[in-house]
Amino acid sequence: MLFVEKRVAWIDNIHTLTYSDHHIQTLFNTDNESPYLFWKAENKVLTIKQIRNINDATAELEVAEEIPLGEELFLHYGEAVIPVYPRGILRTEWFDRRYAALDQQFGAVCSSGSTIFSVWAPTAISVKIILNEVSYLLNKLGQGVWRLELEGDWHGQPYEFEVFVNGSIRRVNDPYAKALVANSKKAVAVDFARTEQLGISQKRPSIKQLQDAIIYELHVRDATIDPESGVLNRGKFLGLAETETTTKNGFSTGLSYLKELGCTHVQLLPVNDFARVDELHPDDAYNWGYDPLFFQTPEGSYSVLADRPIARINELKALVQAFHKENVAVILDVVFNHVFVMEESPFEQLVPGYYFRYHPDGSLSNGTGVGNDIASERSMVRKFILDTINFMLSEYQVDGFRFDLMGAIDIKTMQQIEKRCQEEETPIMLLGEGWDLPTALDNSLKAASYNASQLNGIHFFNDYFRDSLKGNLFEPQDTGYINGTGRFLERMPYLLSGAALDSNNHGSINVNQTINYVECHDNHTLWDRLCLTNPDLDNHDRKKMHQLATGITLLSQGVPFIHAGQEWFRSKQGDENSYLSGDSINMLDWKKREQEKENIAFVKALIALRKKYAVFRMASQKEIQQRFHVLETPYPVFGFTLLGDQEDFSIYINPTKEKFDLHLPSSGKWKKMVSNDVSEKDDIIGEFTSINAYEIIVFQKTRTRTSKEIAVVLPNNGE
Repeated sequence: MLFVEKRVAWIDNIHTLTYSDHHIQTLFNTDNESPYLFWKAENKVLTIKQIRNINDATAELEVAEEIPLGEELFLHYGEAVIPVYPRGILRTEWFDRRYAALDQQFGAVCSSGSTIFSVWAPTAISVKIILNEVSYLLNKLGQGVWRLELEGDWHGQPYEFEVFVNGSIRRVNDPYAKALVANSKKAVAVDFARTEQLGISQKRPSIKQLQDAIIYELHVRDATIDPESGVLNRGKFLGLAETETTTKNGFSTGLSYLKELGCTHVQLLPVNDFARVDELHPDDAYNWGYDPLFFQTPEGSYSVLADRPIARINELKALVQAFHKENVAVILDVVFNHVFVMEESPFEQLVPGYYFRYHPDGSLSNGTGVGNDIASERSMVRKFILDTINFMLSEYQVDGFRFDLMGAIDIKTMQQIEKRCQEEETPIMLLGEGWDLPTALDNSLKAASYNASQLNGIHFFNDYFRDSLKGNLFEPQDTGYINGTGRFLERMPYLLSGAALDSNNHGSINVNQTINYVECHDNHTLWDRLCLTNPDLDNHDRKKMHQLATGITLLSQGVPFIHAGQEWFRSKQGDENSYLSGDSINMLDWKKREQEKENIAFVKALIALRKKYAVFRMASQKEIQQRFHVLETPYPVFGFTLLGDQEDFSIYINPTKEKFDLHLPSSGKWKKMVSNDVSEKDDIIGEFTSINAYEIIVFQKTRTRTSKEIAVVLPNNGE
């Protein structure tokens, strides 16, 4: 008998093997004895009914009986013995139905008296748990579930699974790990009753509707790593949880600054365990966090005690609690579209060939551009994602999720996430990147912007808004309305009304779904972009342009999104992709915060205005159509009015170096509420005023209503 090394027969269907060999014609010569499939554990022979040549080197073998999975199988032909492993069968609907253990709980469920270890590995021959270098064999249950309950107190104890699958024995970390030793070497069992308890008194920040949200995107390390931040635990979870921190000159920093700014939600770049940063020597490297390793464990480099697995859990909880005490909600950026290295991930090591997406020809899908796409549409992948969402909601009490490359995730998964989040008393913010990526998933199934009508509770980043204001993201010299002397003026009614004033075919995102933004962690900051598109302007004019973009973002219908430091003209020194670029490029410059206090005051005023008056955050298209009206203005100034119940607003935007006369929509006393112009403007009596170069200005007129006007006033909901 000759065991044929490096040759494998693959199970691609419940009755079908595929085998490739350049000697295929010789191997299956009809003059030789017929091949057969041997099932080792049962000492049973499975009959091969038919052999079909696919080409000169590959054949399909049809097996009479169903081919068992999770068993040692060998293809015998003459003296050759060829191992048989599952492949395409794992990506069939049959497999998903047969092995979907949707009602099971996985990971280490730990208490003071015992711990239950469970893992899903339907193609494994055996699974053991390794604790203190002692192995315990798990029991094989139905649907690919392996489980063992061990008596004793295992809280804080590192563990690994030892899995025999596809002919090899490997040590694998638990994909459901809630804690890890430093640098993700081993999973750790956790009794969450012995971690920081947020308790019943820990309430989420109150928010009536998601349209009230104002999102501020922040990287944990960037926020406080600058020595000028005045923070003790710089670059850490606990550093961002510190309050009453200031620069040496007494200017607020960190959480205290964010509270003063007035945003309702902070969106944290990934805080789950990621690659590329040595958790014991975090100053030696930098990463945004989009290289995910483990999805339910906090990142160790953000902990002040990276070598203590439970500490990082308590520190992340402390951060969330600190924000909640300041009535600021916390959104987590989650990366369910790929893993750092597919071959090294516990998903691939436990169930090879299942968790990732493949093209029909068997090649890996790479729509994400990082080598792999997570197959969210498969039952147990979707379960893992939903279990992670549920865990972060219940254990960490977070207030929302931002889905990286959401267009690579399937619609059904996002719908089930939305359904789970609706169980919470407080509205949970869900938003994501709806880009259409070339992943091996049918377009009709993608959670992309063009399918937004099937995801009414999900918000989408509005790249049309972004590119219309500052130019096409992928053309560094391209311009938009604010940096191109009014280019795309015709799009402004659509943008500022949250698409309620439709202009044709810009996707199906509506006012309840749009995330309006001009800058985020990706690509150039707005300031660096303006340096590219408008190199001949001085800094004063570029700052005025910058203020136009931020002002439009905060005054438009929909949910505004601000990148950390945008309010003080944040620069990354021209670095377009700073995900590994280090603190000198990425950190928030708190000295700059001192220098740009006037612009910060301008942004704070816009935020306060938006929060005070509901007419800036309407939730129905009908109400917007009734209350939002475009004004006649000199080209290319854009103006619009908002009709409130007690007051009216007129907003004007001038994207040029020229000064223009304006004719207000009605006569009366118009109060100047906000302007980015340093010149003093008196309140307007009458109906005539002017707008200066690169100015954005908001006027308010209190309405004195007659009895006749009261009879026709719009109701609060605009219906």
